[in-house]
Amino acid sequence: MALFDGNKTLKRLQNRYRLVIMNDDTYEEVITFKLTRMSVYVALSTIFVILIGLTVALVSFTNLKYYLPGYGNPSERREYIQLKYRTDSLEREMQMKDQYLESIKKVMTGDVTEKRDTTALKVPAVESTDD
Repeated sequence: MALFDGNKTLKRLQNRYRLVIMNDDTYEEVITFKLTRMSVYVALSTIFVILIGLTVALVSFTNLKYYLPGYGNPSERREYIQLKYRTDSLEREMQMKDQYLESIKKVMTGDVTEKRDTTALKVPAVESTDD
């Protein structure tokens, strides 16, 4: 198994290369670049990150976000939230009515098994003010 040699990799990244763009008809050098593998990697990575950032900013800060599936438009979203609140409150009311009807049904059939408060209350006698 070959060991990783960091010095060789670093030297390879720092080797200088020349990129020459020439006119094919006259063999004249139009432009010359001195590059390293590291500079090409950094430049391509920077361009990639900038393009991703611009795309995200374009989608999130413009109306293009409404074309994404599942995002919808704001009025539909607001209406959806209102309908969800209304549905929740109706479900709560239905549960309360069902509980009420069940307790009425138990009272009508005489199947009341709930504990009642049977502690004796001491009610003070009413003093008569007949003089």
